[in-house]
Amino acid sequence: MRIKNDRNDARAIAHCMRVGWYTVVHVKSEVSQVVRMLLTNRRTLQSKQIDIENEIRGTLRVFGNKLTGTITAGPFEGRVLELIAKTPHLEAMVRPMLVARAALREQCAVLHKMMLEMVRKSATCRRLMTIPGVGAIAALTFLTTIDDPARFQRSRDVGAHLGLTPKKYASGETDRNGGISKCGDAPMRAVLYQAALALLIRSKKYSAIRVWGLGIAKRRGLRRAAVAVARKLAILMHRIWADGTKYRWQREAAVEA
Repeated sequence: MRIKNDRNDARAIAHCMRVGWYTVVHVKSEVSQVVRMLLTNRRTLQSKQIDIENEIRGTLRVFGNKLTGTITAGPFEGRVLELIAKTPHLEAMVRPMLVARAALREQCAVLHKMMLEMVRKSATCRRLMTIPGVGAIAALTFLTTIDDPARFQRSRDVGAHLGLTPKKYASGETDRNGGISKCGDAPMRAVLYQAALALLIRSKKYSAIRVWGLGIAKRRGLRRAAVAVARKLAILMHRIWADGTKYRWQREAAVEA
């Protein structure tokens, strides 16, 4: 609009409503929004904790100290204190960072406990967790993202909704597929990718979906296989949620992918 004001905005909105130039958007329920904020806050605290740990590692490296080997979150503080014990000026800088990290860990544990309590009370989450690779975070995130399984007539539409299907460019003689579209909810997509990696790398129990994913990994590589398995997991999770069933370990659930 050449002249933008409230009057012209109202006229434009009325025109869009009259001719149907709009898309229906699903508004999540209040419960889903509350749970979503819990997951977001937990992820924020976890991310800040990792940032502080990386900053401490960088500070130690500048002064010639390096944390070698695999150091889990628990022994991290003790190992750092050992390295800085003989360097007073370095200890004065690092100790406040360790205090902040400890506070973040404590509060993140509080939110994590709240999340696990919600999962225990949800029968749907427990059924989704029967799928290999799907844990508490993946199940609860999926519930808050989809909110209502009846939104999708076909389970395979969930993959496209979450941006796990290939992009396509077709014009004239050009017709090519690209990478995944990455539409929709990015945190949900990241959680599904992590669940797929856990299924392919860490899971030892036989499952048809793992065998299928490993076959793709041999042909196309692990990253492409993880994306394909993530899409498959999204489809299975929606189907199980909609049907009220559990994952069948003997053979893959009959879901069109």
